[in-house]
Amino acid sequence: MDKHPKHSPIAQFLGRLTLIALVPFTPGSVQAEADEAMDILLDMTGFLAGQPHFSVAIQSSYDAVQADGQKIEFAERRRLLLARPDRLRVDLEESDGLRHQLIYNGHQISLATPQSHVYAQVSQPGTVDDAVRFFIRDLDMRLPFAVLLVSNASEELQRRTRQIDYVEQTRLAGVTVHHLAGRTDSVDYQVWVRDGDTPLPVRLVLTYPDAEGQPQFRADFRDWDLKPALPDDAFVFTPPADARQIPFASELPGSVAPAVAPPSSGAPAGEQP
Repeated sequence: MDKHPKHSPIAQFLGRLTLIALVPFTPGSVQAEADEAMDILLDMTGFLAGQPHFSVAIQSSYDAVQADGQKIEFAERRRLLLARPDRLRVDLEESDGLRHQLIYNGHQISLATPQSHVYAQVSQPGTVDDAVRFFIRDLDMRLPFAVLLVSNASEELQRRTRQIDYVEQTRLAGVTVHHLAGRTDSVDYQVWVRDGDTPLPVRLVLTYPDAEGQPQFRADFRDWDLKPALPDDAFVFTPPADARQIPFASELPGSVAPAVAPPSSGAPAGEQP
């Protein structure tokens, strides 16, 4: 039996486009969606800021733009362990197997690259917030996902975001999520936030529109644990065997020091993920 043309997939698709085109987009509805998107984003950051402890595994990748314009993707694996108010651990493994370790114990920031037999250490008493600010601003190091670690993340995102939109509700990694898209002065971001009482980030994509080739940074958040085990030695730094201590590059004004590689996304300098 011949199908009526209006029932064909093409006709249905065109019909859907016609219906979409007829839906009025008023300034009020656009603003309402933006407000909803910002509320979801702030729920996420506020929820994380309110957690005394958490751990998460992050599978990320980033584009390295070559001289001829080709983009080469590199991958990294991270595990974050946070215990407020004053303990943080980041374990990072790059795609080539090189590993880095960052530990903050409330008194010192320690950063090591075991395979290179070097580590750096600096005194910094205070909270995780204090350590993150010092690490980025004073030591001039990159710390991806810093905004997820500090207690003032909501204020920071509100200050930086100049546009945000609610894209859709969908499913990702087996859970229902809200897909949001925002823009700052230097970064376009997309974030997928879990629906419900635990608004955790599930995926993050950053695009750097002003950088050559417009590279992207992508991250998938897995194995969230809001009550992680906190063994006594989790935040104890032990220098690698046969390692030598070196200064952070910023501690040697006017010179380029051999540096412990930072836990870095490879993204362009500037705003951190």
